[in-house]
Amino acid sequence: MTGSVLELDDIQSGVLRPRPAPYAATYIVFRIDDRNAGRQLMGRLRNVVASAAHPSSPAGDTWVSVALSFQGLKALGVPQASLDSFSPEFQQGMAARSKLLGDNGESSPEHWEKPLGSADAHVVITALSPDTRHLEIALERARKTYRELSGISAIWRQDCHILPNEKEPFGFRDGVSHPAIEGSGIPGSNPNEVALKAGEFVLGYPDEMSDNPSIPQPEILGRNGGYVAFRKLHQRVAAFRQYLKANSSSPEAEELLAAKMMGRWRSGAPLALCPVHDDPELGAGPRRNDFQFKEEDPIGYKTPGGSHIRRMNPRDADVAGVVRIHRMIRRGTSYGPPLPDGVLEDDGVDRGLMFAFVGAHLVRQFEFVQSEWMNDSSFFGGGAGKDPIAGAGDGTGTFDIPKRPLRMRVQGLSRFVVTRGGEYCFLPGLRALSWLAELNT
Repeated sequence: MTGSVLELDDIQSGVLRPRPAPYAATYIVFRIDDRNAGRQLMGRLRNVVASAAHPSSPAGDTWVSVALSFQGLKALGVPQASLDSFSPEFQQGMAARSKLLGDNGESSPEHWEKPLGSADAHVVITALSPDTRHLEIALERARKTYRELSGISAIWRQDCHILPNEKEPFGFRDGVSHPAIEGSGIPGSNPNEVALKAGEFVLGYPDEMSDNPSIPQPEILGRNGGYVAFRKLHQRVAAFRQYLKANSSSPEAEELLAAKMMGRWRSGAPLALCPVHDDPELGAGPRRNDFQFKEEDPIGYKTPGGSHIRRMNPRDADVAGVVRIHRMIRRGTSYGPPLPDGVLEDDGVDRGLMFAFVGAHLVRQFEFVQSEWMNDSSFFGGGAGKDPIAGAGDGTGTFDIPKRPLRMRVQGLSRFVVTRGGEYCFLPGLRALSWLAELNT
């Protein structure tokens, strides 16, 4: 069964709907020790997870999403034939794909926070509310629910937040770009981008490459679901500030270098529209994504080809491959307190971003972007450079800034973002949650 009309009432709200700001969020990982208890948990979650068709949540002020790892599906007793129908990379799990993802050195799985990346991480529940007070009230209700189920253990938690200014730990406005999806009713942030086929993000619909892509079986399990890559990313804010200062002649030059590395000023204003100075009003407004690269900036004099935003979404630029089949929905939520402005020494506090990629194709979306766009530069004709902000730097990296008459090159880029753990999960549709709850194998 395929179609272009999305069954919004069966799709988890967290798959399609952008998150509000500000908000507080919590990620909780559960281990299932008893499959019957796990199935009961699925049934209870079915009653609190909102669908993409509803503007309000059945859990009041709190929105809940639920995802399962491959090991979690096994722990629930999903039949082997169904397990085998999931994508190979999902079955292997994120830790097994670490080399491809650039998770080496300090970011390698042996250094991850336990139990992230292990066979014990079965269920990931994400809850978000307008503020911490509302979130804690909802979480206390949830604790009573899962504590009643012997055989279910909460084994990891990460509290997060989005500040009113929507800035992440490096100081840049986050969450400013998302694609338009056919049939969702939710507009994209770039008016120049044609809406992508729904099957790029939700299983069971035509995608950019096929009218009938394969989905996990049985259909009630796979349809209206999607994959999500959860990542806990520690950000070395002090090291990033030190690098900017060491490679700049003035505070103004520091801000310009930061903008060149990101592709946007810290306000969110793109270099494509204001290449010389910041424009906070533009950064906070609806026009901040109204630009392209091919005709307006093919060389990268405004936005360098190796900058973060141009790597994550080259838009209409001439690059190797078809950009549209590598687009993804990104959800980023900060954790830890901000490092005070002006501080250049690390205070030892853990801070960073909980990242969630949502899509239908882990290999050609998340993994491709990580390996080919973030940690390589050949796709736009560059050398061996990596993303200057989020790439797997080792202290020898370089970043080229096109400039007349000669380009500028900064050197000695280290790793500013360290992977602390993650997992590939499956976001089932609401009917699939009921199917999982009713398993009797």
